[in-house]
Order: sequence, then structure tokens, then C-alpha cells
Amino acid sequence: MAVISVALNSVTYFNGVMHLDIADAANMLTNYMGTNHILSVAVAFTADAFIGRFTAVVVAGCIELTGFSLLTLQAHYPKFKPPVCNVFEANAHCERVGGSNIAILFCGLYLIALGSAGIKAGLPPHGADQFDEKDPKEARQMSSFFNWLLLALCLGGVVSLLFIVRVQTDKGWDWGFGICAVALFFGLLVFIAGLPSYRMYMIQGTSATIEIIQVFVAAFRNRDLQLPENPEELYEIHGDKESNVDAEFLPHRNIFRFLDKAAAVRTTSTEILDPSEPENISPWRLCRVTQVENGKIILGMVPIFLSTIIMSTCLAQLQTFSIQQGITMDTSITRGFSIPPATLPIIPIIFMIIIIPVYDRVFVPFARRITGHPTGITHLQRIGVGLVLASISMAAAAIVEVKRKRVAEDHGMLDALPVIQPLPITTFWLSFQYFIFGIADLFTYVGLLEFFYSEAPKGLKSLSTCFLWCSIAFGYFFSTILVQVVNQATKNHTTSRGWLAGNNINRNHVNLFYWLLSILSLINFFNYLYWAHRYEYRPQLPKVVVVSEERDAEK
Repeated sequence: MAVISVALNSVTYFNGVMHLDIADAANMLTNYMGTNHILSVAVAFTADAFIGRFTAVVVAGCIELTGFSLLTLQAHYPKFKPPVCNVFEANAHCERVGGSNIAILFCGLYLIALGSAGIKAGLPPHGADQFDEKDPKEARQMSSFFNWLLLALCLGGVVSLLFIVRVQTDKGWDWGFGICAVALFFGLLVFIAGLPSYRMYMIQGTSATIEIIQVFVAAFRNRDLQLPENPEELYEIHGDKESNVDAEFLPHRNIFRFLDKAAAVRTTSTEILDPSEPENISPWRLCRVTQVENGKIILGMVPIFLSTIIMSTCLAQLQTFSIQQGITMDTSITRGFSIPPATLPIIPIIFMIIIIPVYDRVFVPFARRITGHPTGITHLQRIGVGLVLASISMAAAAIVEVKRKRVAEDHGMLDALPVIQPLPITTFWLSFQYFIFGIADLFTYVGLLEFFYSEAPKGLKSLSTCFLWCSIAFGYFFSTILVQVVNQATKNHTTSRGWLAGNNINRNHVNLFYWLLSILSLINFFNYLYWAHRYEYRPQLPKVVVVSEERDAEK
């Protein structure tokens, strides 16, 4: 609820209250959004290796609460912001925020980014930690958890769009930021109250990220070695299976064989002594088979991650160009009541709220009876369905844009100002593209969260789920690059400076840009099919119950 209110309406705050130019305000928002997602990687690494996921969520929540408190104070006290001035008046010379006041703004904003990144990194894997993946019943419950987590995010988005945005507009920005701070405080209390019943992830000591890096370094350093014909001759600490109950032991798989050289014993080297004495072995020269298999899993997940960036680029269009489309259209629902432009994204969120329970309670049990799979369909199948729907969504957006421009042309309103005279076409035409992409969102993004969590090694659960947030961040960044490339490539073929140049969307060629994205998404889907077909799921080992010697003796 709190983060969405910042993401959707803060440009108005930066421009109207802090008197930043529109371009500067937009850049501040996109920089914040990119930082928000990228920081989740650093927090996830810290959570997995040092502080644990529960602690990461609590600390991140406190940091985000501090950020909203700073913004609340700045929005409330006039001395922390520029004098009131209407930036929309002709020839207005409004004082920009500067000095220590802009420092407060940046501190508050990026504390929110850091805190939000920590919650993104820690909360989904902490919730999934409450379920045993090796228990079929709990595995199904974990799949439902990710669905209901998305539903909770959507409900928070609805509250933000219908309530917080209106409070910011009618009551003031200090009220809006203050309500977010109070909501975060009570959210933290509820989360901490569950501590006695949580299953806590135990930090393994050695960073799993370092262990993965060691595999690639050792494989490179041993590149001149010949692999043994029998994989059982590769290095593994078999004796530890009895002594270390928390250790993972994965069987060797015949994929990415070049990484097996990390586990090949160099018998002629003086650097490596007797492999039966692990304390004498350099981990940067020789790795366990299980460690190598974990490296193979991470390497196999990378193409899947890269195949979802285009879909995130499509998502960026629904939050930018589709909003601009909606501003030019009739946003009224009934006489005297209309949808503010900033709340247009509520359309896909409402669709999601309706679709998620139907998917989880109707589709999954039905598909499970047919396929026998605990989650109805596999993670990779679920992701693929979403990628196809993303392409269809962009095609629908292109068709709707053609209709919208035809209405503008037929009524002689190609140059009409939308704030004065909207086009005689309802904004609910945009619901087609939002509805289709909402279903795509449910399939791909939740599928990615579940896929990355279930496939990653135990010590990399938080870091692996951040693949999703990185995909979204890279999608936003790629969208910026793609818009510039398209404008540069088409500037000599249009009357303006390109398909998307200028401030008049009626004169632009957004429909052609949508078709381009639809085609790129379709090509990307076939690329995804190639990698998904080659991917081998992580071996599922049988559940083992370990009983201590004392309890065993009592038994």
C-alpha cells in the first residue's frame, strides 16, 4: 500500500510541491524504482549469509518506516519545502527545492527504497520457509502461499489507489505519507507477533554465494584437467553425510559438464593434498559435487531469468503510455464521478483480485487431477503461459490505440488538450490490455517467485527470488533504452522526431510501438521455449527426519 502510493503519485509531489521540472520529477521516480529493485539483491545476500530473513524483514521495515516519517515531516512543515507556487501558471517562476531540504527528500525517498527492497528480498522466502518442500501436502500449500501473497499485494494496491492517492490530493501530502507510516508500524507489529510460531532459516555459516563463485573459479583454474569417465571419482565429502545433518548432498547430473572440472582431483599438483583431508583443500581449487550441482542450478536459471525481461518492459508501457492514453479518454463512470488518471492502474489490480482465488481454488485442483502435479502445472509451464499472454496484451493495446486515434481523427480532436476536452471514448477500452496482462502477471511473476525459490540452494533462497525484482528493474531500464532507439530509428520516417516523440500522443505512433513489443514478446517466447525445454529440475531428495542421540536413547 505504501510503496504503490509513492510509485504512482510521487511525480505530482515532486513537480507540484517540490517544483522540479517534469523531466526531473520523472527521472527521480524511475531512479527510485530502479534502485528499489536492484537493492533487493544486496539485502538478499546479507539475509542469506549473515542476518537471516526474519531479521532482514524487521530491519528493512524499520528503515522504510523512517523514510516515510522523514517525508511526512517535510510535507508538514513549510520550512522544509519551497514556498507555495502554482507551477502550471503561465510564466510562473517557482523556487525549486534545494540545499538541506532536497537532502531530506533524497534521504526519505531512498530510505523507503532500501526498506522496500529488504522486504521484497526477505518476506517471500521467509513465508515459503514455513513449508517443507519435500512434503507433498506442504508443497501444495507453499504454491498457494505465493498466490495469496500476490493477492495481498493487490489488496494493498487497491487501498493505495482508492484511498491514499485521494487523501494526498484532498487532505495533503503529509496526511498521505503519515498514513503510510502508521500502516507500516502496525504491519511490523503483526509480523513480529508471529515470531513464536515461525520456522526460522538457520544461517549455514559459509556464504552460499561465495560457494557458487568458487565453483566457477575452480572450474576455470582446472580447465586443463581431463574429466574422469566415472562421475563417482569426482570429489565429494561422503563421510559428512552422517556427521553433518544440515549438509546438502545432490547427485551428479550430466549437464554443464565443464563445471565438473571444479570437482576434478588434480593428482599431480602440490597445491592440493590428500582429498580425504578436507582441511587441506583450497575451496577455490577443488569443490564438492553438491557444490558444483548448485552452480549448475544457478547457471541453468539465468536464461529463464533473462527471458522474462521483455515482459517487464511490456509492464512498463502499461504504467506509462497506457496512462497517457487514459488521460486523453473519458474517465467518467457516472455523472459527477470519474477515475483520476493516477488511479488507472487499479483496473489490472481489480482483475487480479478476482482471478487469483479462481486460479488457486478452481484451476489448480482441476489441473492437478489431470497432470498429477502438486501445483497443477509446472513452474516453467506457468511462466510460459504468462509470456504468451504478454504478447497478446500488447497486440490488444495496439488495436485499442488504433481505435482511440480513429475517434480523435473522426471528431477533429487530434490536437485537443486532454485536460480541457477528453475524447468521446471511454477509458474502459483499456481494460482489455490490462485484463490480459493481469492474467499474464499472475502466471509469470508468481511462477517465477515459486520457481526461483524451489530450485535455488538452501543458502540462496532470498537471493534467487530477487531474480524477479531484477527482471522488473531491467525491464524498466530496457524500456527507456528501447524508446530512445525507436525514436532515433524512426525520426526520418515521421513528421515528428519519431514514433514516440513530442507531447501529443494523438500525433504519435504508440500503436506501432505496441506491435513492436508484441512481436518482440513472441520471439522472446520461442527463445524461452528453447531454454525451458533444456532445463532440468533440481533433484528432489526424499524427506529425512533427524533425531538427536539423546532423544533416540529416550525413545
